[in-house]
Amino acid sequence: MTWSQLATIVALNIAGAVTPGPDIVLITRLATKSRRHALAAVAGITLGVAWWCSLTVFGAAAVIAAFPDALNAVQVIGGFVLVYMGIGMVRSARATFANPPSTVDEAAERLGSTGNAFRTGLATNLANAKAILFFLAIIAPLLPADVGLGTAFVVILAVVVCSFMVFATIATVVSTERVRRTLLRAGPWIDVGSGIFFTVVAIALIVNGARHFIGG
Repeated sequence: MTWSQLATIVALNIAGAVTPGPDIVLITRLATKSRRHALAAVAGITLGVAWWCSLTVFGAAAVIAAFPDALNAVQVIGGFVLVYMGIGMVRSARATFANPPSTVDEAAERLGSTGNAFRTGLATNLANAKAILFFLAIIAPLLPADVGLGTAFVVILAVVVCSFMVFATIATVVSTERVRRTLLRAGPWIDVGSGIFFTVVAIALIVNGARHFIGG
């Protein structure tokens, strides 16, 4: 693999990372309330990225994609996970409407532990089965037929590092004290919007996966 090919993979991955999706929505939602929780979610999301990228580099993702039923099942399961998370966000919004936090610190406390934010970030990334197809599209065509461990390590490291940097930058910018104070009252509306977004993405995944089972 040449440096230009690696740079192409990194550039395409950055473009995909900044495209609005469940990962970006989750990070933004948490960042408007707590930088620590947002960065914890970023760590979880990055671990998910490492998982999908590793599967792609070592060929497992190609095997999954070659068997439509397996990919469809992953989409349906992931969709239900995102639905559950979306409903949780809407419920959180209802509770916040009924009892709004008076300070940004109180809003952060209501998010629970950073460990929970990490797990939520990981679950959000892993639940989006389209990541398999994304990494297959940007990585597989540029990999040599016989990928050595050294090349595999470099590709995975490059993708993971650039993903973390993109997500961490977004979390840091959005979570400034000024932004959090400005958006304090908008918190429940952000939760509602995030919940709806997660649910819409989830329904799309479930329908896309289920229709192949029904049609096939």
